[in-house]
Amino acid sequence: MKKIALFPGSFDPLTNGHMDTIRRGTHVFDEVVVAISTNTSKKSLFTGEERISLAKQVLGDNPKVKVVPHNGGLTVEMAKELGATALLRGVRNVKDFEYEESIAMMNRLQAAELETVLLLASPEYRFISSSLIKEVAMFGGDISQLVPKVIEDAMKEKYAK
Repeated sequence: MKKIALFPGSFDPLTNGHMDTIRRGTHVFDEVVVAISTNTSKKSLFTGEERISLAKQVLGDNPKVKVVPHNGGLTVEMAKELGATALLRGVRNVKDFEYEESIAMMNRLQAAELETVLLLASPEYRFISSSLIKEVAMFGGDISQLVPKVIEDAMKEKYAK
């Protein structure tokens, strides 16, 4: 049976920390489905379509990774539709762990057969957050070590407008 993990998130932008979690997830699962959603509590830099396009450009070469839109509804329902057996999440610190633990417990109530797999962030990515990267980029700071080149170029273009 194929082991599929769903990695949901807004990925605004997709960071090198996300890329590391995805890469490491492909060592554990046969397929990692990156589901790109809109976080209604945050102001997005990129539209949903732009984030999907950028993710496909960055991840498209990996046959074990698929990028799809998450068009609302419960993530556990999407996981069931995709045949996923796990939700993949990255954890940078204690604050992330506490947040992810709450979500994992709620997801377990909704779909007991779906496991949540937490990967601890690699040390070099523990400080990276999408919102911090956006702030640095907005003021012209160097984000070249924090995001893939395609994402960096797209962010520079956005902020130049």
